[in-house]
Amino acid sequence: MNSLDWAVLIGYFGVMVAIGIWSHKRVEDVSDFFTAGGKMPWWLSGISHHMSGYSAVMFTGYAAIAYTYGVTSYVTWSFPIAIGIAIGSRLFAPRLNRVRARLHVASPLEYLKSRYNLPTQQALAWSGVLLKIVDVGAKWAAIATLLSVFTGVSLNMGILITGAVTAVYCTVGGLWADALTELGQFIIQFVAGIAMLVAVMAELGGFGSLWNVWDEPELKGHTEPLAGPYMMVFLIAYLFIKTFEYNGGMWNQAQRYMATDSPRSAERSGRLSALLWLIWPLVLFFPMWVAPLIIKTDVPADSYALMAEQLLPHGLLGLVVVGFFSHTMAMCSSDANAIAAVVTRDIMPAVSRKVREWDTRAGLLAARWATLLFLGLSMAIATQVHSDFFGDIITVVIKWVAGLMGPIAIPLMLGLLPWFRKSGPTAALLSWSLGLVAFWLVNYPINWNVEGGVPLQYQVSVPLVVSLVLYILIGYIKPEDTPERDDVLAKINNDDDGGASAAARVPAQAGATEAGDAQVAGREGAGS
Repeated sequence: MNSLDWAVLIGYFGVMVAIGIWSHKRVEDVSDFFTAGGKMPWWLSGISHHMSGYSAVMFTGYAAIAYTYGVTSYVTWSFPIAIGIAIGSRLFAPRLNRVRARLHVASPLEYLKSRYNLPTQQALAWSGVLLKIVDVGAKWAAIATLLSVFTGVSLNMGILITGAVTAVYCTVGGLWADALTELGQFIIQFVAGIAMLVAVMAELGGFGSLWNVWDEPELKGHTEPLAGPYMMVFLIAYLFIKTFEYNGGMWNQAQRYMATDSPRSAERSGRLSALLWLIWPLVLFFPMWVAPLIIKTDVPADSYALMAEQLLPHGLLGLVVVGFFSHTMAMCSSDANAIAAVVTRDIMPAVSRKVREWDTRAGLLAARWATLLFLGLSMAIATQVHSDFFGDIITVVIKWVAGLMGPIAIPLMLGLLPWFRKSGPTAALLSWSLGLVAFWLVNYPINWNVEGGVPLQYQVSVPLVVSLVLYILIGYIKPEDTPERDDVLAKINNDDDGGASAAARVPAQAGATEAGDAQVAGREGAGS
């Protein structure tokens, strides 16, 4: 990188900070900070939903898969995500919007107090926060790795730079800042992605390279849709996992649905995101698929960065680097906002009576401090992501997050649906806890004692299957539906949306909600 590339990168950081400061005036309370007050346009929500699912892992971990195996990187990653979001846009998006508008909550987990009970909400909240710290730590490490390739900046310094800039805009401006910066990041990534695609096609002989390079020996096997450890079982498992995760199971995408003004807008938001996931990754992946024709490397995770350095002129190279940052900062900032919502609206009120008496100003201040705390912890984890305990970046993202997400997401997401009304606190807690146990058994004791180890597809799918089966089965064996819980489900599932408006606000005190009152009554009813 030369001075022009650095100017582009520094200018990008400056614009992100400016957007955060501008968004500050739109944030008056926790409803604005966490759900944009229910006023976000569906198209902005959709773009934000799409961008918050990316990170620099796309250009490191998945670049390595694309370099090694070819098109399977698309078939087993972005394609199932597109299908999963399309399903969720109908199944989950409208219901999550009603959760905000009718139960007057600001956190995706806040409704769990009344749907199940307080212990269930706390179990999912604590385990999800811990998992997200590791997940976002892997994202910081990924972008710092790319920055090191381009600039020579150390891993820890790269983590500090990107984390500090992200902290400024997402702490000051909340979800509005996240969404607006993600819109800008999408535009930047569009230009950078097209520039990289054109540069690669020019290097390979023009537009015809899209279809006439696949017989080259270096690309042998690259057209196989399933390859290596990414086979049919992995694809099916990944589809189930991403259907839950990218529709709210890991919380940040749920906020995008909650932020729109109506269930109809939330559904349109999901459809736009699904369409983008179906089409745009093809543009990003083609240069990765044909990278063996252009560069040779023993570190496939560096292939995209090395190719960009070789092919792009200065200025455009800086723009591509900005594109790397844009994806990671979009995901990390959205995760930070979601985690802060869970910490301040779900965890802290349960452990402190004083928190439940906070006024609007105190609640908003706590939300900002919680955002900073999460970013700091995830950045600290990022410095350890290459340790023997965590493994490399792609191992953390695929195995830990995909494997542990299911037990956390299933009670949250299926709890929205009326077909599982009989599954109560017992089903939720047992499916969660035994799913986590299944993850540990499959990935460690069993994996150590199986020759060659347990295949990746089973490492990530078994915990999900265990949780799903237990959640449904225990609901039939020990039904725990009550009038109070049925009332919560009725509010979420009634499609008469006349009362669901953007004007619905959450109370200043975290816990002084209708849902909280229903939760108390539900516990009393369950105990009688």
